[in-house]
Amino acid sequence: MPANPILGGGGFHHVCMKTRDWAGTMRFYQEGLGCTVKIAWHEAPKRAVMLDAGDGNYIEVFEDLAWAPAPQGPVYHFALRTTRLDAVVERLRGMGVKITVEPCDVTIRTTNGAGEVPARLAFCEGPNGESIEFLQNSLT
Repeated sequence: MPANPILGGGGFHHVCMKTRDWAGTMRFYQEGLGCTVKIAWHEAPKRAVMLDAGDGNYIEVFEDLAWAPAPQGPVYHFALRTTRLDAVVERLRGMGVKITVEPCDVTIRTTNGAGEVPARLAFCEGPNGESIEFLQNSLT
C-alpha cells in the first residue's frame, strides 16, 4: 500500500476515548478483540493506555471517573479492519455485547472511478457507548 503523499508513512494511528469502567473496557478490547497493551501510563483513577489493535493501529483509552458521554459524541464510529468478521461478531455476542448491525455484505459504489468495492461489515456497541464497525475487504 503506498504511503500517504502528505503524511509520508501516515495513516490511521489511534482513536481515543474516555471511560468510567476501566475493567470492562479492558476486558472488551483485550479479551473480546485481542488488542494488546503497547504502552500504559498514569495510575488509577487516571490511567491511560494505548491498545494495539494490530499492525500498529491503536485504541487509546483514558480513565476519567467524572466523564459523562455526550449523546452520539463527536466520533460517529470507528472501524477496525478484520479478516475474521463473523468469528469476531460471534465472540462478542458470546460476551453479551450488543450487535447493532448484523454481519452483511455490501457493495460500495464509488464516485471517484475506483469501481465497486465489495465489503463485509458489522457494528457493535462498545462498553462506553462507542459505535464500532468491523470491516472486511481486500481493496481498502
